[in-house]
Amino acid sequence: MSDEKIKIPIKKKLWIILGMIIVVMIIVFTIAYQKENTLGITFKEIQVSRGKVLVTVLATGTVQAENRLEIKPPVAGRVEEVLVKEGQIVRKGQILAWMSSTERAALLDAARALGTKELKKWQEDFMPTPIFAPINGTIILRNVESGQTFTNVDSVFVMSDRLTVKAQVDETDIAQIRLQQRAVIELDAYPGQKIQAHADLIAYDATTVNNVTTYIVDVLPDVTPEFMRSGMTANVTFIVNSKVDVLTVPNEALRVQKNKYSVMVKVSGQNTPDEKQVEVGITDGKRTEIIRGLSEGEVILVAAFKNTGGGSGQGGSPFAPFSGRRVR
Repeated sequence: MSDEKIKIPIKKKLWIILGMIIVVMIIVFTIAYQKENTLGITFKEIQVSRGKVLVTVLATGTVQAENRLEIKPPVAGRVEEVLVKEGQIVRKGQILAWMSSTERAALLDAARALGTKELKKWQEDFMPTPIFAPINGTIILRNVESGQTFTNVDSVFVMSDRLTVKAQVDETDIAQIRLQQRAVIELDAYPGQKIQAHADLIAYDATTVNNVTTYIVDVLPDVTPEFMRSGMTANVTFIVNSKVDVLTVPNEALRVQKNKYSVMVKVSGQNTPDEKQVEVGITDGKRTEIIRGLSEGEVILVAAFKNTGGGSGQGGSPFAPFSGRRVR
């Protein structure tokens, strides 16, 4: 046998070297990826405390007059004297203005040319006609001034008995709305001014716009503020349920599996927390009432993942609903 070395073709050597480089690169990237995605778990301590849980339904709407009445004179003529102004509250039967018919106005104009005595005689013999308020309410529009003429089809005043908010409630929420239910109105024009109100009427017929079905709910203020005006945009918060002085925890502290809720509780002298089952009540979407299973002052833990390999961390809780962790 010859001692001559076995010769490997140059082309084959190149393929071998290339293959080794690819293997090394795969190993390096795998190690780097595993290091970058190594997750650690940290816990945030939260003390169980008492507070208020408010369950609400939100809706938007527009301020409108519940009953809008246009007041028209009984006959054509001229206004002699206007006794009210816009925004004034009046009672049913109150005189809003005095008017003269076309005939009386012509007679007075002729008498005025004859002198004060003649004018006074005709004014006493031919009394003016009053314009009455047909309902209790507010003058929201005054269309005439003293001396102005009009026909019997012109609206001289516009009244409303009370202002209400026509709130558009989604059909998925309408089952939670009932008559006399408490609500809070906040006008876009006056942010921060909360107006106490209640649901006064729930529409029987729905309105569908862009495939969204809503029901109109009339929301009546307990006391209508002076700054409230017809046509204003309003946000309405319906109070569905409310509890005060109850134990509450943040929703992210809860996890649920098979309709059972649990939280992680810090135990003195232990490095690892215990998982404890609890009975929950109402929730406002951020905090949940705890009916049974926890005591005020207990410390619960909310787990959060963080990236220990230098990448961006991702907060969250493995105990959130459907996390897959078993309850002991």
